[in-house]
Amino acid sequence: MTALATKTQRDPRSEIKRIARGLFAERGLRQVTLREIAAAAGQRNLGVVSYYFGTKDNLVAEILIDGAKKIEARRKRYLDELAEEGGPSSVLEVVEAIVLPAAQFSDEDERDGAHFNRFLLQLSLGSGAFIDRTLEGRWNAGYQRCLRHLRRLMTGLSGAEVNRRFVFLGSYVGALLAMRESMLADRTRAHPMWRAKATLDDIVRTAASILEAPPVP
Repeated sequence: MTALATKTQRDPRSEIKRIARGLFAERGLRQVTLREIAAAAGQRNLGVVSYYFGTKDNLVAEILIDGAKKIEARRKRYLDELAEEGGPSSVLEVVEAIVLPAAQFSDEDERDGAHFNRFLLQLSLGSGAFIDRTLEGRWNAGYQRCLRHLRRLMTGLSGAEVNRRFVFLGSYVGALLAMRESMLADRTRAHPMWRAKATLDDIVRTAASILEAPPVP
């Protein structure tokens, strides 16, 4: 306990971001104030969040970039491994590269990954433009790499149809990963369906089906 308290005192920015990410994920960005975040983080000075981050937008941007960096590192490794074998050679492989790093980050990184998919969904519902502007093509390079592969592999569709499918894909995957994360965070009962590897595999396969459905006549 002492070690944890010392770490928190030495790194208040990280603790504030961790607390804020959870509150934003549970309640939405507009419903959470900076003073509430400070109080939940155990800070006596309720203006401490403004001191460290200035504005809520700055705080949200830092949380977004922190998570995006870690997911992108996982995604880059995944894509590099596929490239070493001459791939990706199918839409399914590319969708795996989109879905699995985000799911595994939430599952495996207990401090920084917890709540992130739900936080990202809340943010995308409120302002997708904020995400694009914040990441600026720098912290989502792996995702953009996936989209380029998909454009190569999704033959028989017009550019407009491909772009629509990408919107559908993002909404579908984002919502399901957030739901899965929420279920797994519930410690009051078991969630065998959401814990099963088959469920994550099915998310990948059904997401790929969205992209591979035949064009509208």
